[in-house]
Amino acid sequence: MVKVEGTLEELRDLFAEGAKKEARKVAKKAGADVVKSGVKRTKSAWQRYMANKKKQIKFKSGKRKGRLDLKRMGAAFRREQKRSKR
Repeated sequence: MVKVEGTLEELRDLFAEGAKKEARKVAKKAGADVVKSGVKRTKSAWQRYMANKKKQIKFKSGKRKGRLDLKRMGAAFRREQKRSKR
């Protein structure tokens, strides 16, 4: 058994706070390494379709007026995909 002596502050720094700081430092460095890689994934066909302003179908009236009508957009997207396969 090891005897540890010191003030409460010193003990906190030694054990609890020191461990937290070390964990934060390691996590921050790991995050920085991930960000540095900068490899971006290509967008899916649906994401490219959604980004195209002229393909966006919006509700014209009702409580959802102005919001995207995803149901109709999905159907139009699937029709377009089916045509392009032919």
